[in-house]
Amino acid sequence: MSTPLRTARGTSRGKLLLVVAAVASVTVVAGCTGGPGGGDHVGQVPPTGSASAPGPTASTAAPVLDVEVVTRGLTHGWDVGFLPDGRALVTERPGKIALVSGLRAAATSTTVRADLSDLFVAGEGGLMGMVVHPDFASSRRFTTCQTHQEGGRPVDIRLVTWRLSDDGRSAAREKDLLTGLPISTGRHSGCRPTIAADGALLVGTGDTAQGAVSQDLTSLGGKVLRLDLQTGKPLPDNPFASSPNDRQRYVYSYGHRNLQGVAVQPGTGAVYTAEHGPSSNDEVNLIRAGANYGWDPSQGGTVGGYDEGVPMTDTRRYPDAVLAVWQSGSTTQAVCAAAFLRGPQWGAYDGALVITALKGAKLLLLRLDAAGALADVTIPTATNGPYGRLRAARVGPDNALYVTTTNGDDDALLRISPRA
Repeated sequence: MSTPLRTARGTSRGKLLLVVAAVASVTVVAGCTGGPGGGDHVGQVPPTGSASAPGPTASTAAPVLDVEVVTRGLTHGWDVGFLPDGRALVTERPGKIALVSGLRAAATSTTVRADLSDLFVAGEGGLMGMVVHPDFASSRRFTTCQTHQEGGRPVDIRLVTWRLSDDGRSAAREKDLLTGLPISTGRHSGCRPTIAADGALLVGTGDTAQGAVSQDLTSLGGKVLRLDLQTGKPLPDNPFASSPNDRQRYVYSYGHRNLQGVAVQPGTGAVYTAEHGPSSNDEVNLIRAGANYGWDPSQGGTVGGYDEGVPMTDTRRYPDAVLAVWQSGSTTQAVCAAAFLRGPQWGAYDGALVITALKGAKLLLLRLDAAGALADVTIPTATNGPYGRLRAARVGPDNALYVTTTNGDDDALLRISPRA
């Protein structure tokens, strides 16, 4: 059975709006002070019309962060997967899989031989998200999300399961785990897979910039999908498992624009996603099974094309649409990956939700209260700008945060940890 996902407190009482500038400064919504950990700190922002609720109590001060360059020479590193022997795999969007020799500075990176000749590399598409299977030590398997072409024409986005050779030099393609995710020119391709607390594979997908996709329950685009990591089949306790349409059976939530971050909260199993807005209102959402998140650039099928002037969460058209835990407000950061920090060494950041920003070139640290609502947001100084566009975010076996840059020129894998 799936782990119940909680409803964000205050979602029926108005959006939480937080405007974070795309430059090094912060636009304050509720009281800005210098952060004790060397970062800009935005105080608690309660839901509109609700009483102010206390934020989480930190037993120690927010730490100063150290950033270590693990390796360079990557090109648009998209995701990171950790291997039991201390090495890591990194997917590179133009069509490479890198094997990184370790998780500390001066690690080497070598390209894994793999047949990616069917990859459609255009726009935001290519080799994207990845998960290393929990049984990798025996199976050597990992699964990628990638755009697929035939005869030079884009066909779909698909999940592909690979087996890494014993020496790590090559990967054999074992099977297409799931096919048929929509594709267009490469825009809004998604695509982030993450393993849930119950072992299910969750996949955040993009709407491929097609107006009707997000609200179409028979399409796999603009959704969170939930499936079996081994078989690729939809799970029998999915919210639409009894649908006569085989695609709808995969749908866990819908009405999303372009999901590129999916994170599972330790201890609760709650799933949070990071989603690109158009010219405003990037979102972080708490996912509820079967729920609609309100993005609909087709306006209920009444207009053609792709109308990006509609609200990210259109509660006028969809009164039951789930409101965001956080929005970026009048600008966008181009939010991407999401991960939860864990471990006492993180001090006040223990349990914080980290979001990477592409355009914003920074990390955003969201602290959530016990009910799952936003308590505050911090922007650490150490990662506010100097590394450019930040994409992947995964917490490693050492509880350090690993982030990739995606500037297209000598990109890096970074290790971010609290200063001892």
